[in-house]
Amino acid sequence: MSSPKINPAIILVEPQMGENIGAAARAMLNFGLSDLRLVNPRDGWPNEKAVAMAASADSVLENARAFPSVEEAISDLQHVYATTARPRDMIKHVATPKAAALEMHEYASQETAIGILFGKESSGLASMM
Repeated sequence: MSSPKINPAIILVEPQMGENIGAAARAMLNFGLSDLRLVNPRDGWPNEKAVAMAASADSVLENARAFPSVEEAISDLQHVYATTARPRDMIKHVATPKAAALEMHEYASQETAIGILFGKESSGLASMM
């Protein structure tokens, strides 16, 4: 029995520079990920600097989609992980990267559409999340 393919959507919220989008695309391709979603990229989309930084991850960039809101970017997903580097005083499920990966594996076996949400480079996700 083979393992289910885990291919979460990667959602970048208000990425500030094309280079960061390109670097994310390159990292995604290294791990076999292909669904890149951008929410209000500051420098617009498509972006020449993203292409230069992507270093052969053109397929990820060519299929990347821009959205005006987080809600629209995740509307087809059934489970979304929001990332943070800061402790939060919220009553929400918190998972370590390892635990999240195990959960994603289980969701993938159920063919559940999943995503990983990353906030702005400077300030993370807004409180509206």
